Amino acid sequence: MLALARPPALTARGPVNLISPTLLRSIRLGTSKRRSACKNGFSRSPDPARLSLACRAHGPSSGSLRLGGGHVLARRQDSPSSTSLKKYDYLVIGSGIAGLTYALKVAEHGTVAIITKEYAHEGCTQYAQGGVCAVLDQNDSVAEHVKDTIVAGAYLNDPKAVEVVCREGPARVLELVALGAKFTENADGSLHLTKEGGHGHRRIVHASDMTGKEIERALLTTARGNKNINFFEHHLATELVVDDYLGVPHCFGADVFDQKLGSMFMGLSTMLASGGAGQLYPNTTNPHVATGDGIAMAYRAGTQVSNMEFIQFHPTSLYQADRKPTESSFLITEAVRGEGGRLYNSRGERFMSNYDVRLELAPRDIVARSIHEQIKESGDPHVLLDISHKPKDDILHHFPNIAIKCQTLGIDITQDPIPVVPAQHYTCGGVQTGLRGETSVQGLFACGEVTCTGLHGANRLASNSLLEGLVFAERAVSPSVAHAEHALRNCGRQLHYASISADFSGARGPRALTQPVAAWVDAKRKLLRQTMWEKCGIVRRTSELTAALDLASVLEVESQAVLKNFGMNTELLELANLSTVAKLVTSCALQRRESRGGHYNLDYPALSERECRPSMVSLVRELFSTQTSIRRRPTPSGAAPGLLIPSMKKSSRDSLVRMRSIPEDE
Repeated sequence: MLALARPPALTARGPVNLISPTLLRSIRLGTSKRRSACKNGFSRSPDPARLSLACRAHGPSSGSLRLGGGHVLARRQDSPSSTSLKKYDYLVIGSGIAGLTYALKVAEHGTVAIITKEYAHEGCTQYAQGGVCAVLDQNDSVAEHVKDTIVAGAYLNDPKAVEVVCREGPARVLELVALGAKFTENADGSLHLTKEGGHGHRRIVHASDMTGKEIERALLTTARGNKNINFFEHHLATELVVDDYLGVPHCFGADVFDQKLGSMFMGLSTMLASGGAGQLYPNTTNPHVATGDGIAMAYRAGTQVSNMEFIQFHPTSLYQADRKPTESSFLITEAVRGEGGRLYNSRGERFMSNYDVRLELAPRDIVARSIHEQIKESGDPHVLLDISHKPKDDILHHFPNIAIKCQTLGIDITQDPIPVVPAQHYTCGGVQTGLRGETSVQGLFACGEVTCTGLHGANRLASNSLLEGLVFAERAVSPSVAHAEHALRNCGRQLHYASISADFSGARGPRALTQPVAAWVDAKRKLLRQTMWEKCGIVRRTSELTAALDLASVLEVESQAVLKNFGMNTELLELANLSTVAKLVTSCALQRRESRGGHYNLDYPALSERECRPSMVSLVRELFSTQTSIRRRPTPSGAAPGLLIPSMKKSSRDSLVRMRSIPEDE
C-alpha cells in the first residue's frame, strides 16, 4: 500500500531539510503506474503554454540531426513558441563564458537550447574587467602558474585540476582570439600581458579594462550565428529533472519558468553554467541575476556541494555613499594594483607593508582583510587606491572604463586617489565536479562559477575564473556527447516519463506577487543579505555563523512553503534559492575549524593541517530498491502534488531527505 510521506523540516539544530514538492522535481519517477498515469491525463499533449525540451528517444524524422553512430537526435526548432513541445539534444543553463563556450562546441554534435535568466549578455562574464590568464610569455611557465594558483588557494586546491587548467589554458585563450575577441595588443601586434595580485609573472590577457564584455561579445556573436543554437532569454530554470536508470540517478533536463509568458518547460542533456551567488551580500560586484539558482538546484537534485565557505571579497570596489541597495558595486580591477596602484588609509599611510611582504600584490583575501581592518580601526568608510603617479596616457589606455565611471563622481584617476572598499566578488565553492565537468548525477555537467572543480582551493587567483570556464567547457563536450548516446540507447522509458510528468497547474502555476507578499519577500531578502554581510562576511565568528545558519534554515522553509501555496514567481524563487545557498555557506563555514583563504574565523585564527580538506554538504536520498522507487502521484487539478513513497518505518521516512556534513574519515 503506497502512502504519502514527507520528510521533516530542517530545524536550526537538526540535519534534515524539507524540499517542498512544489520545488522538487529531481525525483525518481516510477514506471509501474503507467496505465493509471495515462488514465489521469499525464499522457495528453502538454498545455500550449508549456514548452518541453528533451532528446528524441525513438525513430528518425524529417530534418533531424544525427549523433555519431547514426542515432537520430532532435530536430532544430526555429521558433521558441511554435509548438508546445521543443526537442533539443543539449540544454545549457547560463550564457556566460562557460555556457557559451560549451554550447558552441556541442552544437557540432546536435541542437542546443540556451536558457538564460535575463538578456543573454547579462551575467558576471561581461562585468569581468581584469582579464583571462594564460602562460604566453617565454619567461613564464605552466609550473609557475600552477605554483601561484596553489599558493593563492592556501594549498587546498586539487593539484590535478590546477595542472589541467594551467596546461590547457593557453590553447583555449588563443581560441578566443581566433573567434574574434579583440584583446589589447603591443605595438608589434602581440598580446599585451598585464600582472595582477598573486601572479609572479605577466600573464593576464585583457581588453583594456573591459575584458569580460569583449569575450561575451565575441562568444554571443558566434553563438547567435550558429544554426544549431537557440536562445531562450528571460527564462529561469527552477529544478533539475532526475530519474534513475539501473539504480543510478540521471539528469534529463530542467523545469524552466518563462518569466515573460508565464509558461514552463523541461529539458534534457544538461550543462549547468549559471554563475555564482553574489546577491547573497548587499555589497557585491555581481549583477542582479547572480542569486545562486544553479547551486541551489543542483543541491536539491542530490549533487555534492563543496567549499561553499570560501566567498571571495574583492579588495577594491568603488565606494559610493549614495549607491542604491539594488545596485551592484563597481569593480576597480586588480590590474590597477598590478600596474602599480598603491593603497593608503585616511592618514596618508601606505599600510600593506604591515600585513604582507607582497604589499598590494598579495592575494585578494589578505588585501581585503587588511582594508577591512583599516576601515574598522579608523571608522572611515573607505581607503584610497592611488595610480596617479603613473603616466596619464598609460592610465587612460589601460583603464578607460574606470576613468569614465570615476569621472561621473568627480574623480580624475590621473590626479586623484580612488575611494575603495571590499565587496563580495566570487563564489569559490559550488557544485563538485570532476575533470570532465561531470557531477555526481549522471548526465548533469557543470562548469564556471557554479562549480567547485578544485582549481581555486580556498581563494581564487586573479583572472583564473574565466580560464576555468573555458577549459572545463571544452573538457565536458566528449562526455556530454557520450551521455547523449547512452540516453538514446537505454533511457527511452525515463525520457518518456520525464516528458509527461511535469504538472504546473493550480498552486504550482505562475503568479504575480501581491503587494503583501512582495513586501514580505523584499524584507526577508534584505534581512538575509545584511545578516550574511555582518555574520558571514570577511571576518567571522562561530556564534555569528550559527545565528546566520539558523536564519537561513528557517527562511528556506518559509520561502518554500510560500512557493508551494502561492505559486511560481521569480522573486520568490530567488529568495528560496538564496536561503538555500546561505545555508550551504554557513554549514560549510561551521565545518572548518581554522582560518584559510577566504574563510577567516576569529575563534580559529590559525591554519590547521588537520583541516586541510574540502568541506562537503549534500542532500542524501536513501535508495531502497528498484521495486520501491519514489513516484510522482497524479493529482487532481488545483491540488498540490506530492511524493509517493512505499510504506516503511518512520525512521526510514525521516531519513529520506537530509543534509549531511561529510565527516573527516569519509
